[in-house]
Amino acid sequence: MRQLLAGTALLIAIALGTGASTDPAPLAGQARDALARATAFMRSIAAEGGYLWQYSKDLKQRRGEEVATASQIWIQPPGTPTMGMIFLRAYEATRDDQYLQAAQAAATALARSQLESGGWDYRFDFDPEKSRAWHCRMDKGKLSEAQAAKRRNVSTFDDDNTQSALKFLMAFVAAIKERTDSQVVEIRQALDYGLAKMLEAQYPNGAWPQRYDGKPRDPKQFPVKPASIPKDYPREYSKQNYMGHYTLNDSAQYDCIYTMFDAYRRFGRPEYVEAARKGGDFLIQAQLPAPQAAWAQQYNANMEPAWARAFEPPAVCAGESAGAIRCLVDLYLETGDEKYFKPIPAAIEWYERSQLAPNRWARFYELGTNTPIFGDRDGKIHYRLDEISEERRTGYSWQGSYGAGAMSYYETVRAAGRNAYLARRKRDEAAAKRLTPSLESSVKKIIESLDAEGRWLNRDRIETRVFIRNAGVLCGYLEAAAR
Repeated sequence: MRQLLAGTALLIAIALGTGASTDPAPLAGQARDALARATAFMRSIAAEGGYLWQYSKDLKQRRGEEVATASQIWIQPPGTPTMGMIFLRAYEATRDDQYLQAAQAAATALARSQLESGGWDYRFDFDPEKSRAWHCRMDKGKLSEAQAAKRRNVSTFDDDNTQSALKFLMAFVAAIKERTDSQVVEIRQALDYGLAKMLEAQYPNGAWPQRYDGKPRDPKQFPVKPASIPKDYPREYSKQNYMGHYTLNDSAQYDCIYTMFDAYRRFGRPEYVEAARKGGDFLIQAQLPAPQAAWAQQYNANMEPAWARAFEPPAVCAGESAGAIRCLVDLYLETGDEKYFKPIPAAIEWYERSQLAPNRWARFYELGTNTPIFGDRDGKIHYRLDEISEERRTGYSWQGSYGAGAMSYYETVRAAGRNAYLARRKRDEAAAKRLTPSLESSVKKIIESLDAEGRWLNRDRIETRVFIRNAGVLCGYLEAAAR
């Protein structure tokens, strides 16, 4: 009878889509062991608790986005904050303090590499001599003006850099609750300082720059006004500093908005939600006028599309416009305010009219003519891909299905309605956390691929993104198995 009942239970589980084995305990134990061994290995190669992106098998070669040394850490994902986040998830899945300790080490590395300007550079070097290249928060008030001026002190919002650090520190502080030991106090101070400086970095119109030097600005120099397309603009790279431009490129604006919402949800302080909504208001203002009712990569203080790097001319950008649509939909879902939905239909009309082929767009469209254009390191605008260097032809995305996902997201939410969509998303998230045969299969493969030293190797390289992905699957399995 027991065998019959067990068999019936398994059939019911499969029919319901759970498909879990009747006894996940042995596999769960193997998953825990693999996660612990992999974490121990990664901690053994950390620099002061922080991480790079890649390490050669023999650890003689190390990289972030660039070649790195053994004393360097990388902040830009998938660097130190992303690693810290996966350690926190492992702690939540297992309640094993070793993962909280790993997360705390990463958080301490960030606290000690935080710049006086409030955020983070892409990287930091903990070598006692090399660390003096940066003006850190912990040096504030200890350096003369002349000494400080010689050091790097520019926080970057590009590539989710400063934002990912703050989001991790927020998650860590939430995990350790009321602890007050000196290292935790240091981390809390870094978080409070970073959030305050991020609010300070926001322009009067709600935009954030690509980078911030920590110096307050004169609001009169940054009028709040809608975007416009100038009748005349530089047709060649002007070599002006673009780091203070209002920046959508690489999701800078969207990541700032999401960080502020995260801060509000965790701490309930009104200034955070106000900053997030103000960031959304900027997106509304930054939409270019019809018939090119989409967005540029970056704007100058006069709210005109502007040059960034030599191969990034002022243009309507299909990629960043897709991100703007997604962010506006998210703002609507978060706040319920219909104003964030209103700019989207005009943008969709531009996408539909600007297709090169079904669901295919150029990266850049010329202001005024809407002609696809290309950029190169010569700082000139080109009209044919074969006119630009091979290095830029292959080193940049010039065409893609940029708008397809964003338009589908908008239509799905619009058709369902806000409340129904949010309810469905909640159900889908719950369903994704169930044990399934495919999840068990993935876990077994991940366990088998871990070598004797606790490494997941990819072409003889140790990569943080591989660790993060595999550890995430193991955590997901352990969470599901515990239910």
